[in-house]
Amino acid sequence: MRDTFEGCGEVAVLSLRCSIRTPNEGEIVALPQLTDEQRAAALEKAAAARRARAELKDKLKSGDITLKQVLSKADVDDIIGKTKVSAILEALPKIGKVKAQEIMANLEIAPTRRLRGLGDRQRDALLAHFS
Repeated sequence: MRDTFEGCGEVAVLSLRCSIRTPNEGEIVALPQLTDEQRAAALEKAAAARRARAELKDKLKSGDITLKQVLSKADVDDIIGKTKVSAILEALPKIGKVKAQEIMANLEIAPTRRLRGLGDRQRDALLAHFS
């Protein structure tokens, strides 16, 4: 398809168009049907993940585990890998929400980044900041 757009006195022509379909506003997207057993298993799995993340943050706060150890486990442990960087930083002693945001901004880490999504440069920068 060809669309033309006018702006600033010039006409731009786009010859390619993306054909990705997304739900329209108000359109209902069906959720998968789960049995009662599947739903209960999913709820238990989510609760176990929350407990594991809380335990990890408690260990960080008390100094039983270091940031370096957490980062090394992020690639092999799904629960740790899916934990947000901001949550881990906030669990460190003397680091609150604002300080964690400042550190992440200075190290160019997105606020929504999870541990597994950190690049090598970002991991090294985090470790250097806290060493």
